[in-house]
Amino acid sequence: MSLLENIRGPRDLKTLDGEELTELAEEIRHFLVHAVARTGGHLGPNLGVVELTIALHRAFDSPSDRILWDTGHQSYVHKLLTGRQDFSKLRGKGGLSGYPSREESEHDVIENSHASTVLGWADGLAKANQVLGRWNRHVVAVIGDGALTGGMAWEALNNIAAAKDRQLIIVVNDNERSYAPTIGGLANHLATLRTTDGYERFLARGKDLLERTPVVGKPLYETLHGAKKGFKDAFAPQGMFEDLGLKYLGPIDGHDIAAVESALRRAKRFHGPVLVHCRTEKGRGYQPALEDEADRFHSVGVMNPLTCQPLAPSRGASWTSVFGDAMVELGRERKDIVAITAAMLQPVGLEKFATAFPDRVWDVGIAEQHGAVSAAGLATGGLHPVFAVYATFLNRAFDQVLMDVALHKCGVTFVLDRAGVTGTDGPSHNGMWDMSVLQVVPGLRIAAPRDAQQLRAQLREAVQVEDAPTVVRFPKEDVGEDIPAVGRTGGMDVLARPGGEDEGGDVLLVAVGAMARVCLDAAELLQARGTSCTVVDPRWVKPVDEALPALAARHRLIAVVEDNSRTGGVGWAVAQTLRDAGIDLPVRTFGIPEQFLPHAKRAEVLADLGLTPAEIAGRISAVLARKEAREAVKETQA
Repeated sequence: MSLLENIRGPRDLKTLDGEELTELAEEIRHFLVHAVARTGGHLGPNLGVVELTIALHRAFDSPSDRILWDTGHQSYVHKLLTGRQDFSKLRGKGGLSGYPSREESEHDVIENSHASTVLGWADGLAKANQVLGRWNRHVVAVIGDGALTGGMAWEALNNIAAAKDRQLIIVVNDNERSYAPTIGGLANHLATLRTTDGYERFLARGKDLLERTPVVGKPLYETLHGAKKGFKDAFAPQGMFEDLGLKYLGPIDGHDIAAVESALRRAKRFHGPVLVHCRTEKGRGYQPALEDEADRFHSVGVMNPLTCQPLAPSRGASWTSVFGDAMVELGRERKDIVAITAAMLQPVGLEKFATAFPDRVWDVGIAEQHGAVSAAGLATGGLHPVFAVYATFLNRAFDQVLMDVALHKCGVTFVLDRAGVTGTDGPSHNGMWDMSVLQVVPGLRIAAPRDAQQLRAQLREAVQVEDAPTVVRFPKEDVGEDIPAVGRTGGMDVLARPGGEDEGGDVLLVAVGAMARVCLDAAELLQARGTSCTVVDPRWVKPVDEALPALAARHRLIAVVEDNSRTGGVGWAVAQTLRDAGIDLPVRTFGIPEQFLPHAKRAEVLADLGLTPAEIAGRISAVLARKEAREAVKETQA
């Protein structure tokens, strides 16, 4: 039996000697490469934290001591060491989450997969320990150098450093990368940190000696300390952290288990906030990952672990790639088109644009709020910025979209990748709130393209708007075949109609974006049951098209299908528009209920939500049947 198979919890680590720990690290890397290759998932980040995670669980006593991960995609090793070694359904329905999960283990404290939040959590937990007198418990926050670029991390540091006696340890996992190489002033600062424990030991001994010296001892110590600190800062500027009030240890070789464990144990003995700086290598131990300059196999699909070739090739172009190509085309046509990404140049499809126009793209780091405000500045300065970001991450910049971009009528285009149900990344990554959250922003316009041709067309329309923010959203999947329109009403595309030129009938199906194919299939099922059905794609879902009320009035029932929250989404906006127009018709919204969705494939999640052609057609038929029954009763009573 392997060493890994004998690990049922963190306590099992504490009986292993140095040789066994090294062997265990090798076993874990072998396990990760082959397990993640079978399911897909975050590989590079976890290969880089093997020794660091082992040291953490040897130095601390989880779950009594709280070990927090930011971001949670680097927690696979933590899962293995806390008794979760069945990775057969990783990120799949009924399997392990790709992030920490309270449902899985008492060792998982927070389920965070949005970066830069862990230090705020740690601050609160350490305060709780202090108030409740739990002096024997530690809070340990593991944060990557990429996540440390986020503004929330620095807000938390400001508070953490204010309490000199609060037991909180920050472990900076410095691999010089988030998805891609970490950028910015902080990254440069961390790259220059080269210090040793020698200075700290010398200073401590000198302080004790001088403070025992009568009269001149203490003033002399303070003078020498100031001079020494100035000298040290010139060559190893960890003073930035120390000036905040944080004890600094490092940099430590994050792949030396004994060195990391020693540093962590020293940090435990210091009864106050301590920052332990560990340098690691993303993708360590797997040569293909190390040779991948783009992101060191940050996230991989199902693949052959020997050849790294995908085992389930894509059936076609992805939405992201279509957007990326469209941006390059726009960039060639207009010199004022610029791009912004928040540490995700490749995942959001801006890599080609950056190659073609390197001076017209900016990676702001994990700082969506700053990115939105910077975009407002770019627009005010005469450019048209396109800020490409995951839909779920735009939630973090809502205030800036509202008060900096919209209030100032700035022409900024936000492109929301991974909109709607994303699936395997779990509840935090589903982009299911954007069309609800953004409904309240005055002047903002939202486009939901149904196919590649519409994505290109609507992106082009969006960047032509110079007096208001625009949004273009699309899901995480292959884009599929183009869906032609059979007509146009106002600004809406008619995708299907019962017959003739006059759109009318029993049901008006409003298909939002990528749900168009589902709606067309549902319409066919309804037609087969004798229910006439018109299907329209509004293209721009905010504001509601002016032609929609008149079209709706020629039907008996309106159904809106969206991969967004039913609360405050497009269905809500359509119903409100009809009420404002004095049109009293039943409106049914098919969308996502107010709940956090479990991880599974996108198609599986949609099926569980009832967002399938058969379910939609069945529920519409039931509504019409009830409506007909009520009408029949009224006629009888009359």
